[in-house]
Amino acid sequence: MPDAKRNLIIDAAIVASFVLLKFVMQYALVDAAYDLHRDEYLHLDQANHLAAGYISVPPFTALVAWVIQALGNSYFWVRFFPALFGAITIVVVWLTVDELKGGRFAKILAATAILFSAMLRLNMLFQPNSFDILCWSLTFYLFIRFLHTQNVKWLYGLAIVIGLGFLNKYTILFLVLGLAAALLLSPYRKLFAQKHLYLAAFTALIVASPNLIWQVQHNFPVLSHMQELKATQLVNVSPPAFLLDQLLFFIGSVFIWLGALVAFIVYRPFRPYRFVGLCYLLVMLLFLALKAKSYYTIGLYPVLIAFGSVYWEQLFSKNWLRYTRPAWVLVPIVLFIPLVNVVFPVLSPAEIQVNAQKFKDLNLLKWEDGKEHHLPQDFADMLGWQELETIATSAYQQIPEAEKPYTLILCDNYGQAGAINYYSHKKLPPAVSFNADYIYWFPDLPQLKHFILIKEAGEEPLQEDEKAYFKSIRKVGSIEDPYARETGTTVYLLSGIAPEVKPYLYQLLVVKQSDPFARLE
Repeated sequence: MPDAKRNLIIDAAIVASFVLLKFVMQYALVDAAYDLHRDEYLHLDQANHLAAGYISVPPFTALVAWVIQALGNSYFWVRFFPALFGAITIVVVWLTVDELKGGRFAKILAATAILFSAMLRLNMLFQPNSFDILCWSLTFYLFIRFLHTQNVKWLYGLAIVIGLGFLNKYTILFLVLGLAAALLLSPYRKLFAQKHLYLAAFTALIVASPNLIWQVQHNFPVLSHMQELKATQLVNVSPPAFLLDQLLFFIGSVFIWLGALVAFIVYRPFRPYRFVGLCYLLVMLLFLALKAKSYYTIGLYPVLIAFGSVYWEQLFSKNWLRYTRPAWVLVPIVLFIPLVNVVFPVLSPAEIQVNAQKFKDLNLLKWEDGKEHHLPQDFADMLGWQELETIATSAYQQIPEAEKPYTLILCDNYGQAGAINYYSHKKLPPAVSFNADYIYWFPDLPQLKHFILIKEAGEEPLQEDEKAYFKSIRKVGSIEDPYARETGTTVYLLSGIAPEVKPYLYQLLVVKQSDPFARLE
């Protein structure tokens, strides 16, 4: 067998091993005590309402949710697709190293760095982030392929990836801005005189157009969403915490991606790729200026790790230094292992309390509200949901059979509505909310006879002047899990509804549909 073919088979076997290990770890690093995350329930519910856009996200995630639903909607498939996107990201980084003429050591080092990183945590959740990072990684790989071959097919492939990336998460626009600015400041500025660049840009626009049209038709809710994020979440983002997180995301491979930034300056073979380092700096500055969430930057690191691994291979290729290579591969693993119990929900909530100081030291107990809590916010968002659905089902069973078709399940937030819909397996009427995409999913009931009302902890079911419109208001139960973010969320059964309630309810719905982030009094 020729050496080239043998090496190709060995490389394929190694990368396949990384992919397999990736899948195994994604399933193994979640304790059975946890449900899905609140965001996942919303995304999974979007499969029941396919559209070209949503208030919360573009449509790609909903299409994946539709596939998950067709496969059975189990936890296995919910976790399969983010794991798949993460596994493909490893393959893309491997191919990027190969494109940079890196050897087997560089490929293994890069794959190890990607595997043992925050990517494992991010790829655990069914959210747009996993595919987003894959698109960022593909963007750099395809552009480098284009530079090496000058074949415009790679440019059009890049355009399709950017278009799909836009249909998945709008943050890819920041990468496009950063990359365009970096190229303008590099010798590659001559590309802006080529017609194929603009034809490729038009291709990306065509791919993204369904969602752009939807945004126009709905008065650009993405802008309102950004304002809402800025007012409620991004206001609590601090530059020091943002920068600290950059070190933590790939804590075991900081030496690799920092090495890439150094190599762009001192390593002659990387001079043609300095635009990559410049793009990293520009996007980082842009995110810092906008006080963006720190994890928005993760898509920048796979390409840096690819370059850094090739540079590290060169540094340790001669004399006795080459014998230290296995140690460098072990570094990401050794540094990552101590973080497993805090980064992943492998400990039960009670076990986390015993080790609370470790979580606090890593700033993992601080939520988006800027305050510290018992669990990391993402972990607390994975508790109490099945309990909520059980209570809601109990309320529904108390309604006379003939009156059940005239029941509305109204929730305070999208997590509650999505969880009830997921766990009830359509045995309950679809739960809705005046929150997020649910404002477009209200059922058109001929009349209302019962409300199953879900209220967050501390919230009264009705104001005093509203109680007169209901003959019966009964508390059915509350979430009792002390570690859940929804602890104290209560289910009420409201019966004997006055006729004027329905038109008032749908009048509020019109207000929310015209401005999804309007405050209802």
